[in-house]
Order: sequence, then C-alpha cells, then structure tokens
Amino acid sequence: MSNAAHHVVLARSLALVSLLALPSCVDRVDELDTAEAALLSCPCPAETPAVLAPPANQSLAFVLDATGVQQYVCNTTATGAAWTLVAPMADLIDNGFVVGKHYAGPTWEVNDGSTVVGARVQGATIDATAIPWLLLSAVGHGGTWLGAMSNVTAIQRLATTGGLPPATGCNVDLLGATADVPYTAKYFFYRTSILPSQFNTRCGATP
Repeated sequence: MSNAAHHVVLARSLALVSLLALPSCVDRVDELDTAEAALLSCPCPAETPAVLAPPANQSLAFVLDATGVQQYVCNTTATGAAWTLVAPMADLIDNGFVVGKHYAGPTWEVNDGSTVVGARVQGATIDATAIPWLLLSAVGHGGTWLGAMSNVTAIQRLATTGGLPPATGCNVDLLGATADVPYTAKYFFYRTSILPSQFNTRCGATP
C-alpha cells in the first residue's frame, strides 16, 4: 500500500473511531463538550444486573443499536428435536446510519473493517419474551489495527426485544427447518481504562 493510500485508510479509521466515541442515544452532540459528557447523558438501562457488569478496569467506549434476526435450525436432541441457534445477523446502527454488522462468531464488524469476536461470560433473562441480556469478553480481533473495534475488551447485549426461538414448527419430521426471528438490542462496547475504577462507566456496576 502506498503512503498516500495508507493515510486515507488511517484517516477513515480515525473518523469512525471518533464517531463511535459518542453513543447513539446522544441526540445533540454539538451541545456536548467531551465524549465523557456524552456518556453521562446516555445512562445504562436501569435494570442492568450486577452480574453483567464488565471488570472494574473497563469503561464504556460507545453504544450501537442492532436490528436483525436470530437464525435457528431444527436439530435432533436427546428427547426429539428442538430449535438450535445458528447465528445472529443484524445491522449495527448509530444515529440512524448503518455503521456495521453483527454475525456468526459472535462477531461485530464496523465499516472501517475492524472486528471483535466475543465469548459469553454471563447472561440474565430480563424480559421473558426476549433473548437474554449478556456480558461477553473479547477473544479475538481482526481488520485494521486502528479501528473502532480493535481494542474493545468487553461487550454487553442489553435492552433486547424478540429473538427467541419459535414455540412450534420443529419436530422429528421437520429436521433441518430454519427460522429467522426478528430482534433488536443495544450493544455496549468497553475498553480497558487507565483511570481509577470509580471513574469508569460500567452498566450494572454498583456505586
């Protein structure tokens, strides 16, 4: 890659990192002096349980909305058949704009090409009609080294709607059937902080 092309990629990555530093629930960014002020204006869901709080050395970096589907397949089980999760497939949205995608892994990818793969740490059912809220730890990164996802260390899936497997349509006569179930969620992305823990923003953390 030429120096000129490298600088273009670097500039685009920095621009996206800057954009995502402000959570999507901030309506009037021009009235905020700092990213920290923006975070304070975007409170975590009040019902976030403590078991889903990231480690104390993590702090909230940015928030993205997700709209898509949870994909299921009808598989054989020890007792017959049941819907089994295959993967999520969703758009990642910031201030109404699609800025990335969420897919198998589970993987989150933004438009600068950076990705993060998560592994489930904890889960909690907040709404019986929706998929659980989750805490995940980052276990892999890809794409550009200076992207928005490059140094994400933890992810929360909060404020979910829908996404549960169908209540019917899977039995031993329908093995291999598939279902795409609509869902929405908010994904909270964290990075390691150099600040004392009392200054870090963590959804679910106790004061």
